[in-house]
Amino acid sequence: MKTFRYIASATTLAMLLAGTGSAQRSLAPDPIIVPNDRAPVQAQPVSPSSPVARLSVVPSALPKTQAVLDGYIRDNKMPGIVGAFSVGDRPTMFVSAGKIADGAAAAKAGPDSLWRVYSMTKPITGMAAMILIEEGRLKLDDPVSKYIPAFKTMKVLDGATSLASHPAARPVTIRMLLTHSAGLGYNIVTKGPLLSEYKRLGIDPAQVNNDLEGQSRKTRPTSLEEFANRVASLPLVYEPGTKWSYSIGLDVMGRVIEVASGMSFDGFVQQHIFDPLKMTSSFWTVPQRDVPRLSTNYIFTRAAMAQFNPALDTSKIDAKARIPLDAAATSVWLKPPSFPYGGAGLVMSARDYDRFLHMLQNYGELDGVRIMKTETAKLAMSNLLPAGVIFSGTVASTGGTTAGPKMGFGAGGSVYLEDFPGGAGKGTYGWGGAAGTVAFVDAGHQARGNVMVNYFPGDTYPLRTEVLPAFLADAAHRPAK
Repeated sequence: MKTFRYIASATTLAMLLAGTGSAQRSLAPDPIIVPNDRAPVQAQPVSPSSPVARLSVVPSALPKTQAVLDGYIRDNKMPGIVGAFSVGDRPTMFVSAGKIADGAAAAKAGPDSLWRVYSMTKPITGMAAMILIEEGRLKLDDPVSKYIPAFKTMKVLDGATSLASHPAARPVTIRMLLTHSAGLGYNIVTKGPLLSEYKRLGIDPAQVNNDLEGQSRKTRPTSLEEFANRVASLPLVYEPGTKWSYSIGLDVMGRVIEVASGMSFDGFVQQHIFDPLKMTSSFWTVPQRDVPRLSTNYIFTRAAMAQFNPALDTSKIDAKARIPLDAAATSVWLKPPSFPYGGAGLVMSARDYDRFLHMLQNYGELDGVRIMKTETAKLAMSNLLPAGVIFSGTVASTGGTTAGPKMGFGAGGSVYLEDFPGGAGKGTYGWGGAAGTVAFVDAGHQARGNVMVNYFPGDTYPLRTEVLPAFLADAAHRPAK
């Protein structure tokens, strides 16, 4: 069955860690630095009071889905995996297999385990912006310079081989930031002299592990204000509003939200999304008390390491081998980031992300608490691209495709513009993360789901073409309530 395979794309650091590009280009990534300690990392034992100890997993609810997940662990493809799914008004069905890390002492993977969701942060940032739009403190077609004056006189590259540029024909707008049509670059897809400038100015709003973070902090700005100003000092890749190009737009949006709300970006998200939705397992910085349920992020050696170190002899390395890239006990997420990254900064549980999706499925409300109006939620999950701009998907190596149904782009995520036979319906909204995570909500058909794993490259295994079809097959055979 062909189904939700086209919803999300592995993002943010997919290029850096997997050597893949967007649908528009393919680049050779920089070398990666891995931890010196390559031994499997064991998580700390879970205390009886920990949320992990109170999991309520019902493996029989989705037997086909459970079988797929069990197969991944049986075949040693990954340490652990969790899925959260629902159809209609039924309670969320959680399925899981394996553990959050290699090692006998590691906790079992479950609904409250913590995972690096990377670019699945973008829809949350997008909805934060939509709340401000509903309140009248932002408008979709406001120029960004209204909130970040440095964006007043943007320039556009004349070509890819130099930094020669010309004045932009039109201003960058809020709509363009939300839909990756502002003409901004991204260190995972940008190339040439502009990429060199991105590196020089530390425009890399994401984190991987302590080794890479040590390098990044030498140049990365320490506030969203300085980050946005540095971005504005460089030329755009394309004329604003003329092309979809994966970008740091949602990171810049974090600064816009700060200015428009008068609050810190992360504080606004906490107060207007996480707290009212009771999302208690969503963190920019993971508290020490929650380390026992934080997964370890892995990298698959043969699949990825040879791309960063051509001198490495991978012939003697097991193709299934994996090494810890960011161990839970020493994770880079245990320290505050340089600033909250609106494009890739969050660690979350499957349960929390399900609550976010459930709110969207209900068009802005959950458990009697409304965080945005119905019309705002519908607008956020509609095609917001500027007139004439097309989103044609991303290549399979980033978890998506350039085939399938006609698509558009909403507030931080892709949108189906037509039904896909045998699969997702028109209006399906979602996105994915660089470490293999995926999420979708098909509000029209009252279905939603997310899958949590943590490894690079995120497309090492075809979760989107195996787990999600299994879920739909299970859902089709469930008796009416």
